[in-house]
Amino acid sequence: MMFQQDGAPPHWGSLVRNFLDETFPDRWIGRNGPTPWPPRSPDITPLDFFFWGYIKDRVFATQIADDEELKARIQTTVCTITEDMLKNTLRELEYRLDILRATKGAHVDTY
Repeated sequence: MMFQQDGAPPHWGSLVRNFLDETFPDRWIGRNGPTPWPPRSPDITPLDFFFWGYIKDRVFATQIADDEELKARIQTTVCTITEDMLKNTLRELEYRLDILRATKGAHVDTY
């Protein structure tokens, strides 16, 4: 199993990289990691291109009063994800992987 991190500045600190080296020796993908994160690589995981955006758009559509309301909104929103939405997400993942194969991993702005 590999672990993938996105190279965002908070994820790139030496403490984080040392933790990843200890926890996932030679099995993590990231900036200056054993497997480098390709520059300008597209988001190809469903969490990146569907889930987080879908949840965020609905949870934060209106102001949130407190942590309890935040938790409740997240749970409620996750429960609205349908089987059809997951099937569409899988099709989108297959499409993105086809583009990566065709371009040999090069970044293209066709999404």
